[in-house]
Amino acid sequence: MKKIKMSVLGIGPVYVLSCLIATVLSIYLSEKGSLNSGKISNFRLILICLGVLSILLGVILWIQAVFSQKMVKAIKDNILLTKGVYAVVRNPIYSAFFFVFTGMLLIEANLWLLILPIVFWLYMTILLKLTEEKWLKEAFGQEYIEYCARVNRVFPWFSKK
Repeated sequence: MKKIKMSVLGIGPVYVLSCLIATVLSIYLSEKGSLNSGKISNFRLILICLGVLSILLGVILWIQAVFSQKMVKAIKDNILLTKGVYAVVRNPIYSAFFFVFTGMLLIEANLWLLILPIVFWLYMTILLKLTEEKWLKEAFGQEYIEYCARVNRVFPWFSKK
């Protein structure tokens, strides 16, 4: 098996910055009244609570991936992480940002903004398939293929094994 060195940041900056810009811009437009037709008043408190929970989940995923699993060291040492948080989601850092941005959008309580998490998920899936998943498959071969069969790409869930 050929050893390929992967970037510590991967496609992270591209995904995070573009989703952050879209999130902030859409919240700004909502606050300025451009998207008033989507404002939700009946379930606002529920959406705020869901938004806060989503942000907390994102923060927990990020902390677990970066600090508890020592992700940077594993990448530098060319180790495939499959334990801890990586046993419930293959891309916990991308997932973390997805949940944080989704939480921010939920707190805004605007139906139009709730289209963005779907776009973010599609965007993340495409980026990962075209880049990091190819690198990981080439670097780790069958081990990575079997890992993919057990663990979800974006949404934390118990192992399929």
